[in-house]
Amino acid sequence: MLRRLSILTLAVSCLAAPALAEEGGPLREALRAKLKARMLEKMVEKGEETPATPLTQNITAPGDYSFRITHDGIERMYNVHVPPGYRPGRDTPLLFAFHGGGGDMEYMAREEHYGLSSFFDSKGYVLVYVNGYSNFASGKLATWNAGKCCGDARDKDIDDVGFVREIVNHLTQRMSVDRNRIYATGMSNGGMISYRLACEMADVFRAIAPVAGTDGTVSCNPSQPVSVLHIHAQNDTHVLFNGGAGKDVFKDKSKVTEFRGVPQTFELWADHNNCTGRPERVLNKAGAYCDLYRNCAQGSQVKLCVTETGGHSWPGAPKPGGIRKKEPTSKAISANEEMWAFFESLD
Repeated sequence: MLRRLSILTLAVSCLAAPALAEEGGPLREALRAKLKARMLEKMVEKGEETPATPLTQNITAPGDYSFRITHDGIERMYNVHVPPGYRPGRDTPLLFAFHGGGGDMEYMAREEHYGLSSFFDSKGYVLVYVNGYSNFASGKLATWNAGKCCGDARDKDIDDVGFVREIVNHLTQRMSVDRNRIYATGMSNGGMISYRLACEMADVFRAIAPVAGTDGTVSCNPSQPVSVLHIHAQNDTHVLFNGGAGKDVFKDKSKVTEFRGVPQTFELWADHNNCTGRPERVLNKAGAYCDLYRNCAQGSQVKLCVTETGGHSWPGAPKPGGIRKKEPTSKAISANEEMWAFFESLD
């Protein structure tokens, strides 16, 4: 009886608490995530969590590494996936992957939702899965401070930009990194933090490839051009294509914002990069198209790829990672293939 009361109490708290839940599912899945977070918190207290890799350890071999650092007085986490072909002394590109609001780094690393590690293993990229700000020691149900969005990370003005800069400094000291090939991608709120990084860390990031998350920065004055590939579905029910937040998606609208539209974001970054002329239609097929600004400052590019269907999900993934899982992901394009080809075209 006591156990039932505890679960019921937790369920009520889930219903009452404002949540972004871009990832993590409807009530049942959100409840499961919260239960798991509590369980992992207990493991952390008992010292039973997965041990972190020492920050002083050099990364000399392929594999998975887990790091914890204290930044701005808060313990933060990130995982590093090193591809089989990695060799010390050979500079390797880094791709930062940022989860959606309400998700976590482990969720972003799941093959069934994104397929990033397996795809980029063959391309020789190191994947950096970063955890957003969370009220849980486990890092579950996390968000990013992308400017106007989202959740507690925004409301508490969490220094996510400084955190990412610290990760870059750490990894460039501990492994062979090609400093001219550091990129970022992200889903939804993770795409939004990618835009903020492009604004405030243009000296570090060569290009970004946000998926289903538009530019939500309050102000943006990049120190140099940063190439952008934006991927979005026309029927996205969360971050609406023409601007605004989905009416029936967010439990507490105060935790998000009226998102900037995709066309506005595309033109804004064409302006940031001093692109001239009009965009060229470089892909036009059933279910998707891509437009590209080629003539931009310092060889940068700004590209937009749009799918007709897929909703708020990652094109080409086996199954959606968002809360509206009834609609399958678009297979008209693969987000992973598009961003890899885009990054490589800049060299």
